Amino acid sequence: MRVVYDSFGGRYADSPRAVHQALLATRGGVTPTGPGRTDVPRQEREHTWVLDERHRAGFPRGTATVLDGSPAMRAALDAADLVVANTHLPLDWVRPAGTTYVQTWHGTPLKRIHGDAHTQYDDDTMAQLQAEVDRWSCLVGPGGQGSALLARAFRYAGPVLDVGYPRNDVLHAPGAAEQGRAVRARLGIGEDEQVVLYAPTWRDDEDHADPDVSPGLDAARLADQLGEGWRVLVRLHYFVRRSSTDEHERVLDVGAHPDITDLYLAADAFVTDYSSSMFDVAPTSLPVLLFAYDLEHYRDRLRGFYLDLDEESPGPVLGTQDELAEALLDLPAVSAAWARRRADFVARWCPMDDGGATARLLLQLGL
Repeated sequence: MRVVYDSFGGRYADSPRAVHQALLATRGGVTPTGPGRTDVPRQEREHTWVLDERHRAGFPRGTATVLDGSPAMRAALDAADLVVANTHLPLDWVRPAGTTYVQTWHGTPLKRIHGDAHTQYDDDTMAQLQAEVDRWSCLVGPGGQGSALLARAFRYAGPVLDVGYPRNDVLHAPGAAEQGRAVRARLGIGEDEQVVLYAPTWRDDEDHADPDVSPGLDAARLADQLGEGWRVLVRLHYFVRRSSTDEHERVLDVGAHPDITDLYLAADAFVTDYSSSMFDVAPTSLPVLLFAYDLEHYRDRLRGFYLDLDEESPGPVLGTQDELAEALLDLPAVSAAWARRRADFVARWCPMDDGGATARLLLQLGL
């Protein structure tokens, strides 16, 4: 059985990574085929990853890879029995009849996407994107209204697997706290330090490579506002081809870290703006704060939202950095004040992100 993985166009990350690790862990033995049916031997599996050369260091040693966009990638896709991706594959690739294409996507969107954001694309590009969506064998969803939202936004009429996002299982695993401590140690963060992770989304009207474009938050100033004992981690969106320009001994650019889930585990507070990451973090105990410094522009003119943040957000929506710093310095009160609404958010949008998503997905796929 040949399995090909593509995460963000060449990173070892996200739900494809979780599926890969689970399949490696189940090598050999038998595959249960369902109640009342005889177990059958597992097939030998050949795993191949799409690679962006800039992220080679994030792949485990010995991982078989093909370069993103290369003829070898096309050949691997054409020969695959199973493809697991969290983003669009080449728009002109046609799925062979015997290939199962599992689309895990990379999160539940707050901002409007695909068919609901048609102004992003010309008609030809939109048609190509829709044709790629129509080639999916199934779409993985977080359950609740989150799954329905994804299918509707993508104009997808095929099977939706309400299993949760495999990428988030690690956040609920028994060893999550220990893994978080290990990540902190690798980053040089002391056990007694408080860590705030800032991970904003990208903006359609910005030059992603322009070093003079502000990341929204003045991370150096925030570090000073929070004081000694605090570290600020900055992770810009993977579309953004620039580093944080803030230079401060307690600010760390973690944009090159392979997988953001590791960083959630290392953090004491999570700050985003309009990123789908809020849906991933909401089912955990990590405090969520939204730094919405350009809320009206993003919501009313740039992209638009699927939900009303004022009514449904899982954490406080803060318009200024001073408000953000004040809230971070009083995290227990923030967590207590938002506990009820956060629970309602999880029940509505991501009820299946509970640590068992990968197992449920593999069961549904018969793997």
